[in-house]
Amino acid sequence: MATLYVVATPIGNLADITVRALDTLKEVDLIVCEDTRHSRRLLDHYGIRKPVISGHSHNEARSAEKVIVHLQSGENVAYVTDAGTPGVSDPGRVLVQTVRDAGFRTVPIPGASALAAILSVSGFPGRSVSFDGFLSPKPGKRRNQLAELLNGKKNFILYESPHRILKLMRDLADLDSERPVLLGRELTKVHEELLDGPAAEVLTELENRTTIKGEIVLLVGMTKKG
Repeated sequence: MATLYVVATPIGNLADITVRALDTLKEVDLIVCEDTRHSRRLLDHYGIRKPVISGHSHNEARSAEKVIVHLQSGENVAYVTDAGTPGVSDPGRVLVQTVRDAGFRTVPIPGASALAAILSVSGFPGRSVSFDGFLSPKPGKRRNQLAELLNGKKNFILYESPHRILKLMRDLADLDSERPVLLGRELTKVHEELLDGPAAEVLTELENRTTIKGEIVLLVGMTKKG
């Protein structure tokens, strides 16, 4: 049976891709990419020459229909997003559900994850963690979402862009200035950075910078460490 492979790609360092992922990308008939220009860098780096089509969030339903046609023709398809695993704060859900509803197999090809990476170096206590991806860009809604998470009894992980991180951190410091956080920036890349401390201190460090670059993952602890 024709299969859709959901392939995790590196979150920064191109070496962080599994042998199985490379084998899969070399063997499928078609690769669907969130951004074909971005994925070309990875494919060219490993000498992978396969037909590619776009499958970003704005055309996900339409590209899913195209994928079904290829699967019906007996072709195997791989889906990749710009970094990490499709469907985790990235497009992919609609495609996967459409393929499954059509009766075709979906196979995960796991790999690098900012979520797992930040947890592995946190040292935060607690066995439970909540992942909420990107909070709302709307100030009121974002603050309400953050307050609800802070009232929970779990560590939680968020993703944020460099353009909005100060707004998120200001809300967090205002709601609970002493809450322990670990902020990861540019994970796996040359300028990888980890900032660890109370929310107010991490905010001050960020506010003292002229620019903030790179995608960010933020781990917020339940209570003070120790």
